[in-house]
Amino acid sequence: MNSFELYFRLGLQHILDIHGYDHILFVLALCAVFIPRDWRKVVILVTAFTIGHSLTLALATFRLINVNSDLIEFLIPVTIAITAFITILRPKPASGKGLSINYIFALFFGLIHGLGFSIYLRSLLGKEASIWQPLLAFNLGLEIGQLVIVGLFLLTTSILVGLAGVSRKEWTLVVASMVFGVALMLMLEAKFW
Repeated sequence: MNSFELYFRLGLQHILDIHGYDHILFVLALCAVFIPRDWRKVVILVTAFTIGHSLTLALATFRLINVNSDLIEFLIPVTIAITAFITILRPKPASGKGLSINYIFALFFGLIHGLGFSIYLRSLLGKEASIWQPLLAFNLGLEIGQLVIVGLFLLTTSILVGLAGVSRKEWTLVVASMVFGVALMLMLEAKFW
């Protein structure tokens, strides 16, 4: 297996790993207000998260920034809880053509999530001659993994809201509330305390 493929798979596994479900929860909190016809908005949202994640992942991998890992492990569920809570308060996507708060959350909170994986990725990269290709491959894998999660979520939403007749608002509130509850538990379990 070549280096690009290896790091692509690592990025894919990072987002799809059930033990690293914090990313999945964050993506679900971001996308809970959307339905399948909003797929373009969702792709932009997921890409904004990847951009933020990629930026701090690269900066931390190059050792340009260094943040306490216990603090980051606490802040990641905080970002999830804030996003889910805002979704509970506003269970519909913002109308109009303006920039939705979800896009700002995706980009800004992606910065925090990127720091969470940087130590592990730095140790994997070790003595790679160039880390640009592995970073690109990892982030592409991450993006594809997020799109898979979002696709499955939108499919589930389509079945429940479109076919089974579940209220869109109620579905959004259920998803956001569940994510919020799990995020609170993760915050309490963090070593930061």
